[in-house]
Amino acid sequence: MSTTATVVTAVAAFMAGFSGAAIFFRAKFVVEPLAEYGVPRSTWNLLGVAKLAGAVGLLVGYAIPAIGIAAAIGLVLYFAGAVITVLRARAYGHIAFPLMYMAPAVAVLALAA
Repeated sequence: MSTTATVVTAVAAFMAGFSGAAIFFRAKFVVEPLAEYGVPRSTWNLLGVAKLAGAVGLLVGYAIPAIGIAAAIGLVLYFAGAVITVLRARAYGHIAFPLMYMAPAVAVLALAA
């Protein structure tokens, strides 16, 4: 794995982990938009688990590359779903946030190819 791929993977894992932890800690900047978008409160913990699992998977990918690739794919799909949720809520000013979190996961995939 190149130095660039190592750094990008670490950044992607940090960002996904931070975002997942923010849901569990009910950080205002995360849960207020979720409520605004109409995401059921009962699913919030599952969303946090998905992000944390993606972060851990990326880190495991240092030892087992196939798991890292699968985690990156999962995170890209997760954040694609987040983009769709934001668009459906017509919160167009917020579209940059899921894209910002998706970008490093896309970069991990691009560097793995």
